[in-house]
Amino acid sequence: MSQNDAIGQKTRELCATILEDAGFQSAQRSIQAFLDDEKARAQYEEVVSLGQALRRKQQYGEPLSEEEVQQFERARESLLANEVARRFLDAQAALEEMRQAIQQQVSLTMELGRMPTEEDIHGCGCGSGCGCH
Repeated sequence: MSQNDAIGQKTRELCATILEDAGFQSAQRSIQAFLDDEKARAQYEEVVSLGQALRRKQQYGEPLSEEEVQQFERARESLLANEVARRFLDAQAALEEMRQAIQQQVSLTMELGRMPTEEDIHGCGCGSGCGCH
């Protein structure tokens, strides 16, 4: 995609629109606040580490002790009680939702060969041959 072609130009316009979006800017502020908060980052890393350890044990068929599960739950509850961390998690979810919506619109446009309708976007998503249309 050339920087001078129409698709490149419209893509840059979309990116500029995203950067100007109030929801995007709010999410970015929440992420930066999290990155600046050492305690919140440490809590997040602890929850991720404990969660990974539990998943590894499950994958290998090892039993999880009640203490391990409780330790994870306590760490998770502590993380969610931290407002900076909670806003970070909400911001991550909002940005992922935005990314998926954009990807869905572009993918459907290329797949359908036309602009997707609301039904295309929010319908059953199983294609025209499924009988639910």
